[in-house]
Amino acid sequence: MAYMTAMAKCFGCNRTFSFNPVRVPSFRGEPVCEDCMTIVNEKRKAAGLAPHPILEGAYQSEEVA
Repeated sequence: MAYMTAMAKCFGCNRTFSFNPVRVPSFRGEPVCEDCMTIVNEKRKAAGLAPHPILEGAYQSEEVA
């Protein structure tokens, strides 16, 4: 099995993070980090909206097997 990993700055917080470019959530084509997506989804839930989906494997895990 193969997968891609990319690094870029988050659209929301400008922090550099690793992600799968095919699966990561984005805004206007710019990747959004997991922390920012968590904040956005909490705000959406509070407003009665459905959270944006986050696909499995979107973010690079810090753990190395």
